[in-house]
Amino acid sequence: MNAFVLNRHGRLVFPSNIMPELDFSTMESLDQLDKVIGRDFETKAPSGTDILEKARTGTYDSRYALMRDLALNLFWANRFSLTMYDKRPTRWADVPRSRSDVFLPVLQPWEDGEAKVAAVHTAYPTLPPRWDAAVEDRIFGILFDVFANRKHHATTLPAVKPTVAEFLDKPGNLTFRLPHYDPDYPVYDYADILDCDEDVPELEALHRWAMVLHNQYPWDRGQVELAEAGRLKDEDYVVAFHPRDKQVRAFLRHLRSGATRRPTAPARESRPPVRPFPEIDVRRQFTVMPRLESLAAVHGDQPCTNDDLIRNSAYNWSPMGADEIRDKTGIEQRRYSSLSLEDLALQAAEAALEQAQRDPEEIGGVLVCTCTSSRLIPSLATFICGQLGIYQTHSAHDIIAACAGMPYGLAEATRLLQEVERPVLVVCAEKFSDKIGNVRTSRMIFGDGAAAMVVGVAPDGEAPDFHYLQTYASGPASEVNSILWPNREFDNNITVFGPQVKALAGRYLAQMIDELRALPDPDGKAASVLDSIDLIVPHQANKTMVVQLARQAGLSPDQLYFNIATVGNASSASIPLAIHDAVRDGVITEPMRIFAPGFGAGAVAGYAVMRVDPAVVAVQVASDPELGASQSTAPATTGPSLASEDLQQAFG
Repeated sequence: MNAFVLNRHGRLVFPSNIMPELDFSTMESLDQLDKVIGRDFETKAPSGTDILEKARTGTYDSRYALMRDLALNLFWANRFSLTMYDKRPTRWADVPRSRSDVFLPVLQPWEDGEAKVAAVHTAYPTLPPRWDAAVEDRIFGILFDVFANRKHHATTLPAVKPTVAEFLDKPGNLTFRLPHYDPDYPVYDYADILDCDEDVPELEALHRWAMVLHNQYPWDRGQVELAEAGRLKDEDYVVAFHPRDKQVRAFLRHLRSGATRRPTAPARESRPPVRPFPEIDVRRQFTVMPRLESLAAVHGDQPCTNDDLIRNSAYNWSPMGADEIRDKTGIEQRRYSSLSLEDLALQAAEAALEQAQRDPEEIGGVLVCTCTSSRLIPSLATFICGQLGIYQTHSAHDIIAACAGMPYGLAEATRLLQEVERPVLVVCAEKFSDKIGNVRTSRMIFGDGAAAMVVGVAPDGEAPDFHYLQTYASGPASEVNSILWPNREFDNNITVFGPQVKALAGRYLAQMIDELRALPDPDGKAASVLDSIDLIVPHQANKTMVVQLARQAGLSPDQLYFNIATVGNASSASIPLAIHDAVRDGVITEPMRIFAPGFGAGAVAGYAVMRVDPAVVAVQVASDPELGASQSTAPATTGPSLASEDLQQAFG
């Protein structure tokens, strides 16, 4: 998927938000399609009768509110033609009569259509503009021209249109008739839609919607009428519907075959384990002590602000402003990358090796923690080995532990260290921007980024940098499936079910805090290890949610460090990215004991109680995809990072 493009104004545009395209390779039944269409096009769209009633009763409070309803109604009226078919005006004499892949829509006259059009025409000038009267008038002109010339009732439209032969079986069937057709009728091309530029984000999104809807009727709409099959003449033009791509063709063939999808077996009721799983006490359980030799980060090179999201509002989003997104999530921008996931991970790995002053041939294992890799063979870890020039290593594999990726990776690295007694490279990398599509909750939250750590062997007699490690997984099926990718029901895009995510996060965070209260301080100074924690760097899931859950667990918000406001949620990479930023911004200025909890998709969770020396962190001072890996510098062990001011200017 093309995650995003930059238009000629330098602004982010998400084509999938504006031009509806469903992945029909995921569709197996009409019922499944109906659920997707219902959710994306019908749930939020008013009917023409709804618009008539609101216009007559003075319910609309602004021109924008009326226009938004018009646009949603028109998206709904075109729900199948937008997602399944190409409309091709064709001379009736030239329409094939026997092909199974050429269709004609059977239409019904729009009930009270004239009254609905008249009500909108009368109401609009009486309403106040919301932001800019001139811009709103211009957009209304496009939308009203489409709405006013709509001829057919939309409620009864089927997904599968009749073939021409089926259409002709009933001479009274109605379809579009055009007395003439101009193939050069003006439409908006792709660049016009991408380069749309309005000062108000909401109006820019609405303007793009209007352009897409205009393009659904590329002919003189005022001349169109509904005509009976038996009265069509050779020189008339009809609107033939053709499957838009081979996936739609395959779906239609599948429906004709009568094949059905095998139902999924129901999940069993989950029960707690017979006894708790103990944490990993590193000093007590292992002989080879782990040392954090380096940590390096690669942020996404493209900021995506909340205004950018609103400029790209999809037709299936509820109304929401930039400030509302910030209040719900604590995020003001997320960072996207123009690099591939492989390149993000590789850059982080190279920077971590450089910071640790390690050569590839010294590495005993490579672990990549990611939940967004579409690479199966070879794994991302083995790919990185090849790119780094590692001739042989003891182990290289990917770990899919989503937002608990870093605790999972550090726990596995510590175990691996016992076998190889040489450094282990742990990479946490995610690229969400090309896997979200037009799912609003995911688009609000997720970003791209990568971080890498070299976990080496501590000198004899020295304390480890990792004191306690813990991992968990599973829970009720509703929590296990609370974040899904790919999700057939959401066009294979990443989807988040908020209440279930909050439930699993709250459950795990309370369990973690109880464990830490019962564990001794490794240095024997505080009453518990929890009392010895200098800073909590949680998974950057949703600041509003995490702060609320932390309070419930007895923690104070000022104990927690967040960078989510400017980075977003980068899943497995979020904790190491936040540690990097805490060093960069002068929050960590000397060796500190950190509690790093993670929790997320698959009902996985884990934590690390670890010592972080800012001297081992490669502070990112530039990120340019054209120049390769980011330049970095190690900060001083005391005082704020000298690079912080430059970095804040570079990264906003």
